[in-house]
Amino acid sequence: MDAYGHVNNAVFVRYLEEARIDFLFRPEKDFKQGSVVARHEIDYKRQLVHRHHPVDIELWVSQIRAASFTITYEVKDDDVVYVRASTVVVPFDFEAQRPRRITAEEREFLEEYRDEAEEEAVAA
Repeated sequence: MDAYGHVNNAVFVRYLEEARIDFLFRPEKDFKQGSVVARHEIDYKRQLVHRHHPVDIELWVSQIRAASFTITYEVKDDDVVYVRASTVVVPFDFEAQRPRRITAEEREFLEEYRDEAEEEAVAA
């Protein structure tokens, strides 16, 4: 919470990180070889006043490329959207210290959550 009583912009980045980690590192499917964030883009739509009950975060995959993918999020309550954001994630080989391509297994997992309409809008 900041001086005005609402959730600070930096806290939203942490919310997005928690949602992304929960999504990518599930026991049955995960990016075991590693990944890094290449970019965040956040549009603040409404202020979120500090409260004691959780806020919902919906996420989906909006773009998949050979060596990166984009996760898009909405931080919301029912129909009230506080933040719409996206994160470009790059699979990364930490041993070699360089980006790597998305594996077939990773692509299959990401495809389950891809919104094709969103990807077409980004390309246009």
